[in-house]
Amino acid sequence: MTPPALRLEGYRCYYGPGSDCLNIIDHRSRKRRKALLKDVQEGLVLCEGLDHVDFVMSMLLPSDVDMTVADRYQMEAMLTQARKPIIFVTYEFEGCPDCIEMAEVVAGGAEALRDKPNIACYINVVSGLRHNKEGLQKLLYLASKNIPALYIPSSTAGVTSPVTPAGALAVDNAGALVGLVLSQLKQEGAPMIISGMPPGHLDMRTMVSTYAEPERGMTQALAHFYGLPMFSLAGASESKIPDSQAAAEAALSLMSATLAGGQIIHDLGYLESGLTFSFAQLALCDEIVSWIKGFDRAIEVDTESLGLDTVTEVAVEGQFLNTKHTLRHFRERWYPQLFERKTFEAWRDEGSKDLIARATERVESILAEHKPEPLPKRIQGKIRDIVLRAAG
Repeated sequence: MTPPALRLEGYRCYYGPGSDCLNIIDHRSRKRRKALLKDVQEGLVLCEGLDHVDFVMSMLLPSDVDMTVADRYQMEAMLTQARKPIIFVTYEFEGCPDCIEMAEVVAGGAEALRDKPNIACYINVVSGLRHNKEGLQKLLYLASKNIPALYIPSSTAGVTSPVTPAGALAVDNAGALVGLVLSQLKQEGAPMIISGMPPGHLDMRTMVSTYAEPERGMTQALAHFYGLPMFSLAGASESKIPDSQAAAEAALSLMSATLAGGQIIHDLGYLESGLTFSFAQLALCDEIVSWIKGFDRAIEVDTESLGLDTVTEVAVEGQFLNTKHTLRHFRERWYPQLFERKTFEAWRDEGSKDLIARATERVESILAEHKPEPLPKRIQGKIRDIVLRAAG
């Protein structure tokens, strides 16, 4: 089977979660707690069941496994629970070859993965001015394997880069170009993805590094100027729970990132400035992306879509409800899954549920009903052996 691909060109956008949140808002209890490996696994099932999540990341850092090899457990979960493209993160260099080896097992060998990679590795380096050893090792190793590298300097404006948007962007952009040059020196034509997100700044009132600030578009414009694929950020919030602030910041950031052509848009479902993940928030982001895709969809204008014959037939009566033209086309309009459109009485009779309650119900429904196709037992066993080898 040909692995799914993200075709990173022009203003084509793909959407997905992020990686490594420490906490989760448990959708069953509504309580904030430390993340577990089971949460990672359930989150991946949810990603598979959400129509507008195009790629997966691990979302959470599980606290119930050996933290030195947690990245292997995350990769195992992604490979076994998801069939969408994977963006993985490793903490030390040694995790990178292990994760690629697992993906090679699933793909049917190193050459099969090299020819059609459906994974990419997200590398954070300290800033555009400081490139840590592990990040550079990963970059060069990925280039040798023809696996896409997301080489993302991640300075904090006002701390490790200038506080001004232009100054912070200039520093991190220089760092991204360093990564690009090094990867091409290692292997000409090695796939490389640069940052389409600005350095977050340190809020001087709260000392929190921001995720949902509005100063975003310039970074994406630079990536388009270079003609390079980009990694963008949207769908995240500084709110501590899924609420009206979380919905507003997710919607505003997702719309702006899409209009700017941010090709890989990650961090859907993030709360608390990247410290907490919420399944309900991810489901809400999926609905927002669905709306944006409806907004951005081309509208056909031809004889059939104009319905001129039908207009002529009902011109006097002026009523189109029972026409064949309406029957043929009414399903083409955008219909929500979470946003409320019923009458007040119907909404009240169904329990007067707010948006987050409806999102939580959708999460529970997907987790109960969606069953990812399992990998063959032999493949699962080989992946587990690599994890156990790393765990010692």
